[in-house]
Amino acid sequence: MDTISVASATNVSAQVNNIPMLNETNFKVWKEAVEIVLGCMDFDLALRTERSTSTPEASNEVKIEKWDRFNRMCSMIMKHSIPEAFRGFNSEDENAKKFIDEIE
Repeated sequence: MDTISVASATNVSAQVNNIPMLNETNFKVWKEAVEIVLGCMDFDLALRTERSTSTPEASNEVKIEKWDRFNRMCSMIMKHSIPEAFRGFNSEDENAKKFIDEIE
């Protein structure tokens, strides 16, 4: 692993660990921290847009794969900063935006 990859992994870890643990009184602060971290990491596409669909006229395979990856990353990062009791609310087929809405 090269120096840049190690530095990037360390930076990602530091950003994720700076998200406060969600509790009953800090949803607004938690959500803001999540949105900032995901935005800085450029993973917030799944929070800002809906998942594309492929049509016979336009194949959106690349866009769909990118959105799916970002959605998974958003979900993993959010789950890292919430109590285990809340983690079961997000099913595999849901998106990260709906997950935030459910928690709210």
